[in-house]
This record gives sequence, C-alpha cells and structure tokens, in this order.
Amino acid sequence: MSGIYIHIPFCKQACHYCDFHFSTGMAKKGAMVFALKKELELRKEEGKDEVIETIYFGGGTPSALDTSEINDLIGSVYSNYQVAENPEITLEANPDDLSKEKMVQLSKSPVNRLSIGVQSFFEQDLEMMNRAHNAKEAEECILEATRFFDNISIDLIYGIPGMSNKRWRQNIEKALSLGIPHISSYALTVEPKTALANFIKKGKVKPIDDAQAQMHFHLLFDVLTKEGYDCYEVSNFGKPGYYSKNNTAYWLGKKYMGIGPSAHSYDGERRGWNINNNPKYLKAIGQGELPMTIETLSKNDKYNEYIMTSLRTSWGVSLERIRADYGNQYYHYLNQQSNKYVTQGLLILSKDQLMVTKKGKFLVDGIASDLFVVNLDLN
Repeated sequence: MSGIYIHIPFCKQACHYCDFHFSTGMAKKGAMVFALKKELELRKEEGKDEVIETIYFGGGTPSALDTSEINDLIGSVYSNYQVAENPEITLEANPDDLSKEKMVQLSKSPVNRLSIGVQSFFEQDLEMMNRAHNAKEAEECILEATRFFDNISIDLIYGIPGMSNKRWRQNIEKALSLGIPHISSYALTVEPKTALANFIKKGKVKPIDDAQAQMHFHLLFDVLTKEGYDCYEVSNFGKPGYYSKNNTAYWLGKKYMGIGPSAHSYDGERRGWNINNNPKYLKAIGQGELPMTIETLSKNDKYNEYIMTSLRTSWGVSLERIRADYGNQYYHYLNQQSNKYVTQGLLILSKDQLMVTKKGKFLVDGIASDLFVVNLDLN
C-alpha cells in the first residue's frame, strides 16, 4: 500500500469556492482525533501485508490541529501499520495557522513536508475567495517555513475573475523569489451550491473566463519549466527530487487508504468512501463500525481510471499495459478514439506512450473522458 490519507474536517471559515467536506465548528476536534485513531486501528488488517510509504494530512485544514494531535495520529499509524524507513509525511496548512511557534513545533515532529494553501499573493484575490489569511501572512509564513523545512509546496489558483495576465505572472514570480521547490496550481472552478456559484448567479462576481484561464495555464507552464520545474502532472510542478510521492502514487494507481469523514480508499479492485457527515462518522466509529460505502470496480472502470490518472502525467498512458491488462479490443479502441487528438496536436504517441502535448494539457480532462469506455462491452 502506498499511503494513508487522513482527512481533517475542520476550517476556520468557508472559502467561497470550496465544496470539500469540513465544519467551521471546532468543538468536536478532540473527539474527531480520537475517532481517526480508532479507524486506523479498525482497519489495520487491510494494511497488514503492506508498507506505508506516505502519510498525508488533508482537509479541511489539518493545520487547525495542535501539533500534539498531529503527532498522536502519526503515532497511531506507526502503531498499527508497517511504515517505510523514511516516509513522506505531508501536512496541508494555511498561512494563518503557521505561527513561528507552530513552525518550530512541526519541525520537531515527524512531518517532513508542508503544503501551504497560499492561493494568491494579492489581497483582492484572497478577499474574493474568503481566505482566512492575508497577502502579508502568506509571504511571511513561507519565509519562516523555509528556515525549518526543505520540502515545501504551495497552492496557487489561476483563472480568478478579473485577474490579468500581469497579476498572474507576478504571483508566479513571487513564488519563485521565495525559493519554493514545488507548486500545485489549479484553475478556479465553480462548484454547485458554493458561495461563489451564488455570487456569479447574482452578478456579484464575473463568470469564469475559460479562455483567460487557459492563457494563465500556458503562462504558468512556460515560466516554471523555464525555471527548471517539471510539469510531472498537469496541476503539479516540481524541481527534480521534489515531486509529491503521495500524489504520484495516486496517479500511478497504487493502493491508498483514506481515514476520516468523506475520505476515499482504493485497493486495486475496489473503491471505498466514508460518510461525509461528522456526527454520523463519530457515532459509527464509536460503535466500532466503518461508515464506508464500497464499490467493486469493473474492467471498464479500471480502464477509465487508468486513462484519467495517467494521461494527466508526464509519463502518459502505456499502450503495452492497455494490451496486457485489458486486451486487444481496449487497445484498438484507444487507438481509434485518440487518433483525432493526435491529428489535432493535443496528444502525441511516442514509442509505447500516449501523452498529452503542451497544447492539450489544459484540455486533458475532456480528452480523457472521450477516451473512456462507456456503455460498451469490450470484454
């Protein structure tokens, strides 16, 4: 098993664009930590023959936990599972949580990688998104973090309504000036039932401009690759040696276990997801039950998932693996479906690998979905 993901379902406030599972009430934080430890114990048989290579704290806002609580959860992983000698242990954190004192504490913990949710270095963007930190806190926290951590990633969002190419480039250049070795960057998306969706509907915020977002992506790609970053996955840029091991394992189709409300798991044959309700999760775990829905993957499901995850990466889709794992019919179907994108310069076939080109990267999810097997029996 590649890794364990631990979902921390708490945030100080709700970002306008976010549809992840979280609560802004912290009253049950202690009970949740206890339940997360209990779930780790309940599921230890799943990982008895596996070696845990990564531990990833996501959310929500994992940095809302005290360092002692983070250490307690990491200790629970070590108590119940076989852990690799030097695992990558990542903590997602918000700048407003990373005080100097917190940074010192974390540097003495097993956490060895920080993923900091900056999103933008401009006040107007942060206010529009309803982030809990300001631009000054973002810069100061990164400068402090580099004193204690070598492996740091930051998140940046592009395609924000009203964001010019100039302001986006300044965001990128600010990140570069701070010496960050890994940058995850995503286009702002409008999820249903979010505050952002409501603001756009009422005309308070301009609609997302896909053409502008695409320009931002190509600007990001050009600047970062020129500076020595590898775009090893469409939304992730890392200097050599600083790729996210946790995320890379996911894109390579390795097994992972998701702990906590709304967390997802994958064992190669089945997908599972926990209930996305904190009280119901706490109650079930308290009764020694796993509040998880499990789906057994069909051959088509596995093929589609492999296409979706692999096409987003720099190593692409292996045609040899398609033939070996799924058979000649899937192999010929993929060749037929992908041919038009090769002709358009969006995909390229290099030896055995089908890869997305620079031109096609921003459009990769739509391309992948057109390569899926849907309602077809190719067995």
